[in-house]
Amino acid sequence: MNRSMLSTDLNSQNYTLLDLSSKVEYALLALLELASHHGKKVPLTMSEITAKQPIPERYLEQILTNLRRAGVVQSQRGSKGGFILVREPWQITLLEIVTLVEGERKEKDTSEPPTLERSLVYEVWEQANAASIEVLRRYTLQDLCQEREARAQQSPMYYI
Repeated sequence: MNRSMLSTDLNSQNYTLLDLSSKVEYALLALLELASHHGKKVPLTMSEITAKQPIPERYLEQILTNLRRAGVVQSQRGSKGGFILVREPWQITLLEIVTLVEGERKEKDTSEPPTLERSLVYEVWEQANAASIEVLRRYTLQDLCQEREARAQQSPMYYI
């Protein structure tokens, strides 16, 4: 492969180094719905969430169960039941959600003898990892709600 073609491909927006898993994506979408209804203090059912977001209901059930166990959401039973956020949306970072959904990442086994080259490679990877953690730590569910509102107002939908 020619070098200029490789660098063009890797610098394009289509190349993804950090993968957004379906599990994290669905958790964020569900929590975004819960966050946007947080002020109303009314629980949302799984059906209400899936009506607004394309999340398979069985998958959503697993995700919400895990988030309930982690203390992020609370479930309420009965005819007026559903799920609500336990904390304020501005208190919940995207890093917290990713960590809860994906679990803690394990340290890479570095039983190979350290070399100058290996040390350089690991240092760069640690910088990339630290940068991604910092971005996810900086954004909250509230930020996503506000950005969604801003974008929805920029491009209003017209119904006939």
